[in-house]
Amino acid sequence: MDIGLYGLGRMGGNMVTRLLRGGHRVVAGNRSPGPVDEKKSEGAVAAYSIEELVGALRPPRVLWSMVPSGDVTEETLDELARHATKGDVLVDGGNSYFRDSMRRAARYGALGFDFLDVGVSGGVWGLEVGYCMMVGGPARAVDLARPALDTLAPPDGWAHFGKSGAGHFVKMVHNGIEYGMMQAYGEGFELLHASEFELDLRRVADVWMRGSVVRSWLLELAERAFEQEGSDLAGIKGWVADSGEGRWTLLEAIEHDVPATVLAHSLFARFTSRQDDSYAMKVAAALRNQFGGHALKKET
Repeated sequence: MDIGLYGLGRMGGNMVTRLLRGGHRVVAGNRSPGPVDEKKSEGAVAAYSIEELVGALRPPRVLWSMVPSGDVTEETLDELARHATKGDVLVDGGNSYFRDSMRRAARYGALGFDFLDVGVSGGVWGLEVGYCMMVGGPARAVDLARPALDTLAPPDGWAHFGKSGAGHFVKMVHNGIEYGMMQAYGEGFELLHASEFELDLRRVADVWMRGSVVRSWLLELAERAFEQEGSDLAGIKGWVADSGEGRWTLLEAIEHDVPATVLAHSLFARFTSRQDDSYAMKVAAALRNQFGGHALKKET
């Protein structure tokens, strides 16, 4: 299929590469030209403006935004809509607040466009293993985007969850669960690290991955982090950011009277990480770097 993708950061750039490997014609755009030139060298059609990106595709178009949530997403989607044609599909693949996605769907729908909110998980590893994708929006728009979704995801790795906002809602809760899992691993490994035993934490993670009930991809990444940084994680500052999804999930839990105690603790623990360094936060910071390529703050 033909598809336009704007935003060639860690996720978007790799998604373009995966789509190209799947045989799709991809028009790739970005605010700065360097990433566009790189994707052009891989076989993408280069677009140095949103107007150029839209103009390189014939309607009905699938126009996919992969930029950070907030004002940048709003501006990008509005610019895509200014140049699009009625019947085109606007896709937000960023980590947007699901209520913003519901508002945008109504707004763009009134202009004659379909809107899909697609929660994307997979981080820097998605190029190799595929991206898990959670989709909200009208079925006719999903059908237009389906060939791209099939290529980007591993087998059975995407699903349409219903009306607009559902995709980003499911992704929001996914990220809330991720917060809790990372915090549990961080606290557990801190206890192991503080014990009287001289434990090889990389080896602990490796053994736990082989049949234990706590095995997971995050545990694989913990082993990788310990292998790279050592059991002390001495070179990592225990400072962990949050990009909004944990806060939004907790607000929804409060709204629906759901006792999300683990999520609340893990979110507030991230706030603590920005005040006092801790080993648990070093683990969480290392894991975010491993699965998403998020920058590490190094000890000075």
